[in-house]
Amino acid sequence: MAKILIVDDDPDMRLAIASVLRSRQYDVIEACDGYEALRRLQEERPQLMLLDLLMPGMDGFAVVKALRDSQNREYPDVPILVISSIREEASHRRYELELGHELSVDDYIEKPIEPFILLERVEKLLSKGGQ
Repeated sequence: MAKILIVDDDPDMRLAIASVLRSRQYDVIEACDGYEALRRLQEERPQLMLLDLLMPGMDGFAVVKALRDSQNREYPDVPILVISSIREEASHRRYELELGHELSVDDYIEKPIEPFILLERVEKLLSKGGQ
């Protein structure tokens, strides 16, 4: 089964998402902030990343920037499913204002998350990647 990285500073949220994913036999890896997420991406090479945007230290916006930086080839090209309490339009607008270009993610789900919707989106992104 596919390996999925969950990045969220809330341990309860990581536990809830991991439980849903493990119910479908996905291999789940966790990170509590952006720095750990980038390290786990290099070490584990997951097929999908579920990313919260608001975290202390290195937030999800900075993670996306690091991954999408065209000169940065040290990280795998992994699909990103953003899971955030911020409305999608507000997140895209903040990223655009701060960095001067669009937030380039593959999908977006607002919290609270319905488990069946999460699984549907995960399966859709993994099937696009040939998993």
